[in-house]
Amino acid sequence: MVLQRSTSAPASLPSRLGVRPACRRVARRAPWLIALLCAASPALAQRFDIEPAAGPYVPGRALQIRLADLKPGSEVTVQAMRRIVEPFGPPRMYRAQARFKVPSDGRLDLEHASPLPGSSYTAAGVRGLFWSMMPLDGAQLQAWPAGQVHLQVLEGAAADAAGKAAGARPPATATLQFALADPVLQWREAAPFPGAKMAWLPQAAQAGGGKRPAIIALGGSEGGSAILQMAGLLASHGFVVLGLPYYSPGGFGPNGPTPPEIPALPGAFADIPVDRLEAVREWLAAQPEVDASRIGLYGASKGAELALVAATRLPWVRSVAAIVPTDVVWEGWGPGVLPGRRSSFAWQGEPLPFVPYQDFEQEFAGFQTGQPVRIRRPQDKGRAAFPERVPAARIPIERFAGPLFVAGAHDDQVWDSGGMTEAIARTRSAAGRETEALVYREAGHALTGTGWAPTTQYNAGPMKMGGRPEADAAAQAEVFTRLLAFLKRTLVP
Repeated sequence: MVLQRSTSAPASLPSRLGVRPACRRVARRAPWLIALLCAASPALAQRFDIEPAAGPYVPGRALQIRLADLKPGSEVTVQAMRRIVEPFGPPRMYRAQARFKVPSDGRLDLEHASPLPGSSYTAAGVRGLFWSMMPLDGAQLQAWPAGQVHLQVLEGAAADAAGKAAGARPPATATLQFALADPVLQWREAAPFPGAKMAWLPQAAQAGGGKRPAIIALGGSEGGSAILQMAGLLASHGFVVLGLPYYSPGGFGPNGPTPPEIPALPGAFADIPVDRLEAVREWLAAQPEVDASRIGLYGASKGAELALVAATRLPWVRSVAAIVPTDVVWEGWGPGVLPGRRSSFAWQGEPLPFVPYQDFEQEFAGFQTGQPVRIRRPQDKGRAAFPERVPAARIPIERFAGPLFVAGAHDDQVWDSGGMTEAIARTRSAAGRETEALVYREAGHALTGTGWAPTTQYNAGPMKMGGRPEADAAAQAEVFTRLLAFLKRTLVP
């Protein structure tokens, strides 16, 4: 519970000094004790009020960060730091900071307080200190757990890299532990499907208990087990979620190429069998936690392509969420795949019609030359060069009678998810199908986050995702909030 100052207390010496309510009570009853008990008390220091106050924070739940017992009219700097393990490099320290003018009540609510110029972000919002973090070159690497964020509030106008500020009082500190999934989640391997795992909240943590709706979560061209992170996050909100890897390419690490994470899966993204989801549904239906009459699909990027294709062919799909989707099937690629010859997906052994790329290999050469790599370019060129291939390759999503959630962005540099989301929405609207579509003008391809992690490095390397950091973070926060609401509305009875 957040302690509020009493509005009826007289403007006595203790209130003018800004002492806490306990000290005020002592002052009213025995004023001579104030100097002995309260004047030099550590309680005079500023403090964080964070709700919920205990346990790891799972995105999608409410989080409030406030500061109290600040000096009215002063300037304070709030700083956030975390250790991040980057995909293709060593761990680095990240930091963001924001300056604020303290109101007359000595309190700040980060959701509503607008930072002063020179801060890491500009618009008020509790996520600001988290998405705006930048790598802190030269900082000592801390052995902090993954997802742990350290907060400090410092009196004075500015703080340096060491967290020092021109303030008379010691800094208040707090630690937030972000979690990719609720720690009480239970997991079960889906043995028939390499790398697949099912996650669900135990009955004691699940309102209502009993059988629950299920979601099959499908990742993008990153492949491997990455989709299990989203599976855990969605399961933390009451669904049974099967994270289904379906493709696992070789990768790249700090020391060069790495082998496929899941060798039993295809290493090339070509002719991926959509009808494999029939066997997945049968396995889910046999699980005691699952209500097989309420199964939805979640897909992102190439996973969105797979989810949309499946929805047009599998009558048991109840609802679909497709993040940064496509409205057509695209060419396949990978080791041993000749350009322009194979589709990304197949149905019952037959490759689906597809739109070819144009100059795909030339675009990827940027990884060797250091030139920017924008995968959207060979796709836009291919669509323009082969217009006769588009009608057959179009995903006839109007055939899917259930509700659909789609979200895309116009500055997406992986593919034109904004334009393709709009095309999907038009087609569905003309057919009278229930569709919730979100399109963002200044965001990029990375819409699958939650707005709580740094978005500042999406375009730092050769591979360009598109989007401005602030726009990406705002879009992520809205998409994830609306996604949870959509899934609950369309799958929960």
